[in-house]
Amino acid sequence: MANIVQFENVGLRYGTGPETLSDVSFTLTAGAFYFLTGASGAGKTSLLKLLYLAQRPSRGIIRLFGEDAVTLPRKRLPGFRRRIGVVFQDFRLVPHLSAYDNIALPLRVAGIPESDIEGPVREMLAWVGLAERANAKPPTLSGGEQQRIAIARAIIARPEILVADEPTGNVDPDMAERLLHLFGSLNRLGTTVVVATHDFHLLNRIPNAQMMRIDNGRLSDPTGSLRFPPRAPDDSE
Repeated sequence: MANIVQFENVGLRYGTGPETLSDVSFTLTAGAFYFLTGASGAGKTSLLKLLYLAQRPSRGIIRLFGEDAVTLPRKRLPGFRRRIGVVFQDFRLVPHLSAYDNIALPLRVAGIPESDIEGPVREMLAWVGLAERANAKPPTLSGGEQQRIAIARAIIARPEILVADEPTGNVDPDMAERLLHLFGSLNRLGTTVVVATHDFHLLNRIPNAQMMRIDNGRLSDPTGSLRFPPRAPDDSE
């Protein structure tokens, strides 16, 4: 399979401080499933921001969909971003919009006619088990329900890449399993999935998933060659 993402010697620095990411190099294969692990503060979120084009690197090369994403003209960024679905750790749902309208938002932004929106949104609500909560607004939903709405919004436009930042951090273990099942189903449809997590209990749940680990801003296994079950960190060390 072709590579859908390539990072070569990428570094990221915020302001004049030290590098948050240093010499990060890896490739992601189209249609594969990846876990990105590492301790809190190791650089997972910063790496994901580069991946979904919310941040430009301080140095290095990033290629997405076969094109140089670092020098990509600003006017082409929206088109690239629509090919990438993002599930944020803090959901980022629009509080005054219903669950239905939150999910429909990416389609409306893309200019899809309203007559072509209702069917896919209703299907997505049913897929995440919230068909009866279509009119509910985020403040009235549980954390797990909000997370499922955020996932539905991220994948409604059938992205080529799905990026999820600690998507199970705010839900109970049963819901975490269910969310991961949703990601696996999407992956089987051909979407490349990248899930950042520190929950080692989830890492065996996706057959053939690959793992990359980040430590202090550097990838300790950039080839994704680590195999499961990974050794959980020993607090005594």
